[in-house]
Amino acid sequence: MTVLVAVPDSPEGFAALAAARSEAERLGADLVVVNLALRQLDASFLPDGVVTTVLDRHGRSDRDPVDAVLDAVEQYGAQRLVIGVKRRSTVGKALLGSVSQRLLLDAPIPVLAVKVDLEAA
Repeated sequence: MTVLVAVPDSPEGFAALAAARSEAERLGADLVVVNLALRQLDASFLPDGVVTTVLDRHGRSDRDPVDAVLDAVEQYGAQRLVIGVKRRSTVGKALLGSVSQRLLLDAPIPVLAVKVDLEAA
Protein backbone atom coordinates (compact mmCIF):
# COMPACT_ATOMS: atom_id res chain seq x y z
CA MET A 1 0.00 0.00 0.00
CA THR A 2 1.13 3.56 -0.68
CA VAL A 3 0.07 6.83 0.95
CA LEU A 4 0.76 9.96 -1.10
CA VAL A 5 0.92 13.46 0.39
CA ALA A 6 0.95 16.85 -1.33
CA VAL A 7 3.19 19.25 0.63
CA PRO A 8 3.14 22.96 -0.21
CA ASP A 9 5.43 25.34 1.69
CA SER A 10 2.80 26.28 4.29
CA PRO A 11 1.52 25.26 7.73
CA GLU A 12 -1.16 23.23 5.94
CA GLY A 13 1.52 21.35 4.03
CA PHE A 14 3.37 20.40 7.19
CA ALA A 15 0.09 19.35 8.85
CA ALA A 16 -0.59 17.12 5.83
CA LEU A 17 2.90 15.61 6.06
CA ALA A 18 2.44 14.84 9.76
CA ALA A 19 -0.94 13.22 9.08
CA ALA A 20 0.46 11.23 6.15
CA ARG A 21 3.33 10.01 8.29
CA SER A 22 0.86 8.75 10.90
CA GLU A 23 -1.34 7.18 8.22
CA ALA A 24 1.63 5.38 6.59
CA GLU A 25 2.86 4.10 9.97
CA ARG A 26 -0.66 2.95 10.96
CA LEU A 27 -1.19 1.12 7.65
CA GLY A 28 2.37 -0.17 7.26
CA ALA A 29 2.46 1.65 3.92
CA ASP A 30 5.12 3.36 1.85
CA LEU A 31 4.97 7.15 1.72
CA VAL A 32 5.32 9.28 -1.42
CA VAL A 33 5.82 13.00 -0.76
CA VAL A 34 5.03 15.40 -3.61
CA ASN A 35 6.95 18.53 -2.65
CA LEU A 36 4.93 21.41 -4.11
CA ALA A 37 7.25 24.02 -2.60
CA LEU A 38 9.81 25.60 -4.85
CA ARG A 39 12.63 24.73 -2.48
CA GLN A 40 14.02 21.51 -1.06
CA LEU A 41 11.95 19.81 1.62
CA ASP A 42 13.52 19.73 5.09
CA ALA A 43 14.45 16.06 5.58
CA SER A 44 13.90 16.33 9.35
CA PHE A 45 10.15 16.25 8.65
CA LEU A 46 10.42 12.86 6.91
CA PRO A 47 9.59 9.76 8.93
CA ASP A 48 12.09 7.15 10.06
CA GLY A 49 11.12 3.53 9.53
CA VAL A 50 8.79 4.26 6.60
CA VAL A 51 9.92 3.78 2.99
CA THR A 52 9.70 7.36 1.69
CA THR A 53 10.06 8.77 -1.82
CA VAL A 54 10.23 12.56 -2.34
CA LEU A 55 9.21 14.05 -5.68
CA ASP A 56 10.34 17.66 -6.17
CA ARG A 57 8.99 20.25 -8.58
CA HIS A 58 11.57 22.09 -10.64
CA GLY A 59 10.49 25.72 -10.48
CA ARG A 60 7.41 27.69 -11.47
CA SER A 61 7.60 26.50 -15.07
CA ASP A 62 7.05 22.91 -13.92
CA ARG A 63 3.59 21.51 -14.60
CA ASP A 64 0.45 22.37 -12.68
CA PRO A 65 0.66 21.18 -9.04
CA VAL A 66 -2.64 19.28 -9.32
CA ASP A 67 -1.41 17.44 -12.42
CA ALA A 68 1.85 16.60 -10.62
CA VAL A 69 -0.04 15.09 -7.68
CA LEU A 70 -2.56 13.18 -9.79
CA ASP A 71 0.22 11.84 -12.04
CA ALA A 72 2.09 10.64 -8.95
CA VAL A 73 -1.07 8.93 -7.64
CA GLU A 74 -1.24 6.96 -10.87
CA GLN A 75 2.51 6.36 -11.21
CA TYR A 76 2.94 5.02 -7.66
CA GLY A 77 -0.44 3.28 -7.39
CA ALA A 78 -1.32 5.23 -4.25
CA GLN A 79 -4.37 4.10 -2.33
CA ARG A 80 -4.71 7.23 -0.16
CA LEU A 81 -4.02 10.93 -0.73
CA VAL A 82 -3.36 13.32 2.15
CA ILE A 83 -3.70 17.09 1.69
CA GLY A 84 -3.77 20.17 3.89
CA VAL A 85 -6.65 22.59 3.53
CA LYS A 86 -6.93 26.28 4.40
CA ARG A 87 -9.88 27.90 6.02
CA ARG A 88 -11.41 30.18 3.41
CA SER A 89 -14.30 32.61 3.50
CA THR A 90 -17.45 31.99 1.47
CA VAL A 91 -16.36 34.66 -1.02
CA GLY A 92 -12.90 33.12 -1.25
CA LYS A 93 -14.43 29.73 -2.01
CA ALA A 94 -16.65 31.18 -4.73
CA LEU A 95 -14.01 33.30 -6.47
CA LEU A 96 -10.79 31.40 -6.11
CA GLY A 97 -9.98 27.83 -7.04
CA SER A 98 -7.44 26.00 -4.97
CA VAL A 99 -5.12 23.07 -5.37
CA SER A 100 -6.77 21.35 -2.41
CA GLN A 101 -10.26 21.83 -3.77
CA ARG A 102 -9.28 20.50 -7.18
CA LEU A 103 -7.59 17.47 -5.60
CA LEU A 104 -10.67 16.75 -3.47
CA LEU A 105 -12.85 16.80 -6.57
CA ASP A 106 -10.54 15.07 -9.06
CA ALA A 107 -8.62 12.45 -7.06
CA PRO A 108 -9.51 8.87 -8.04
CA ILE A 109 -8.70 7.61 -4.52
CA PRO A 110 -9.85 8.47 -0.98
CA VAL A 111 -8.55 11.83 0.25
CA LEU A 112 -7.70 12.66 3.85
CA ALA A 113 -7.97 16.45 4.23
CA VAL A 114 -6.40 17.97 7.34
CA LYS A 115 -6.55 21.47 8.80
CA VAL A 116 -3.97 23.26 10.89
CA ASP A 117 -4.74 23.21 14.61
CA LEU A 118 -5.29 26.91 15.28
CA GLU A 119 -4.61 26.49 19.00
CA ALA A 120 -1.22 24.92 18.32
CA ALA A 121 -0.27 27.36 15.56
